[in-house]
Amino acid sequence: PQVKAFVTQDIPLYHNLEMKHLPGADPELVLLSHRYKELERIPLSDMTREEINQLVQDLGFYRKETPDAPVPEEFQFAPAKPLPILLHPQAPTADGKTPPKRDKEEHPDL
Repeated sequence: PQVKAFVTQDIPLYHNLEMKHLPGADPELVLLSHRYKELERIPLSDMTREEINQLVQDLGFYRKETPDAPVPEEFQFAPAKPLPILLHPQAPTADGKTPPKRDKEEHPDL
């Protein structure tokens, strides 16, 4: 019932969040890249409506006040940003040591 309430009442408020009904399938959030490549699947069955809403907002989806409310320009492509849950751990170097982690704000290529 929690997931159903999220699907029927909350999804219409989120920009760039779509519902695809697959009969008999367990509910899950499927994250896609801008090229529709699957990035991750997150099972929703054991989550409350509040937990699902928090997850979707933490992932960067913009929640509108009403389903037909305009979306501010800065959120038109939301949640197009790096997702922290999808970052890959750094591979060890040739000497077997893991390179030092960089601060999120650090840009070594600049």
